[in-house]
Amino acid sequence: MKIPINVPIIEKDEINEVRSVLTEKSLTTAANSGGKRVQEFEQLLASYTKSKYAVAVNSGTAALQAALYALDIKQGDEVLIPSFTFVATANSIVSVGAKPVFVDIRPENYTMDPDDLKNKITKKSKAIMPVHLYGNFSYMDEISEIARKHNLEVIEDACQSLGTTYKKKQSGTFSKLGCFSMYAAKVVTAGEGGALVTNDKGLYEKLRKIRNHGMLHGYDTRILGLNLRLPEICAALAKVQMKKLPKFLEKRKKNATILNELLSDLNVILPGERDGVNVNWYLYTIATKNRNKLMKQLNAQGIGATSYYAIPVHKTPFYKKNLKLPLTDWAADSVLSIPVNPLVTENNLHYISETLHKLIA
Repeated sequence: MKIPINVPIIEKDEINEVRSVLTEKSLTTAANSGGKRVQEFEQLLASYTKSKYAVAVNSGTAALQAALYALDIKQGDEVLIPSFTFVATANSIVSVGAKPVFVDIRPENYTMDPDDLKNKITKKSKAIMPVHLYGNFSYMDEISEIARKHNLEVIEDACQSLGTTYKKKQSGTFSKLGCFSMYAAKVVTAGEGGALVTNDKGLYEKLRKIRNHGMLHGYDTRILGLNLRLPEICAALAKVQMKKLPKFLEKRKKNATILNELLSDLNVILPGERDGVNVNWYLYTIATKNRNKLMKQLNAQGIGATSYYAIPVHKTPFYKKNLKLPLTDWAADSVLSIPVNPLVTENNLHYISETLHKLIA
């Protein structure tokens, strides 16, 4: 693909840092505090998000799992999530024995609808897991109020929203626990990786045990945990990338702003930002009729347009639930993400615009 939807930006800094890990042969450690570069990355993330603590793990899914373990979500508990998300959100819940309950979305930004959320709460409800999809910020004011009223925990699935802010406060910091992903295509990458942020010291100490088989010192397993550790090679990448994040986000925002201007006359729904929200533009997503046909045509022209997600979680073969989630179904049929990653040039954006104008005219 000439213009990929997202691509890891690996430069000399990252290569040199990884080379240092290999030279030192310090590939990983089972120490409670993690390896040297894991600790350095955690400090950078905590500082960036203005959180007291950060805990690195080996994927965004692992971050969600660890959060559920830390809050004692277990067999028979219900966790409310949007169906319009990557399946990891639901899978993490099933993996701890709990049940995902699917909530519809609002069409303005494809995140959980607080009104539908209220209707799905039962006596078995224990937590809400809003997803800041595409980097858009969920309706956390309303969701937090609902959680307080019903005495529910909140875990933010901020896997796609590192750098998104609401009233200058970072996504992932509006609840006890925020979960991030550093998968290869994310705004910063560790190859594979994830992290949690929290201001709760008890949860922080618990999470460090959970990521390391429940151990504190040596083989003294104290609580249930798994191997969710982040290797030093991955942490080396993430550490360097964190320092570049502001520059990456600036370029994404610039590209999104240009594209909104270029496409403003087309008969498509363009993405925007709510008052007080500064989106990280992980994915620039339009909604349009004949999405599948348009996607194929763009791909044929070398433009990496992609649909996230053409099948909502509740309709996947594993979950297969007969639910009425009309806006989720609409979004799954209509959304199309277009490249705005930092390697996309202004010439690329004009080419994307020209191509779309020809196809949609």
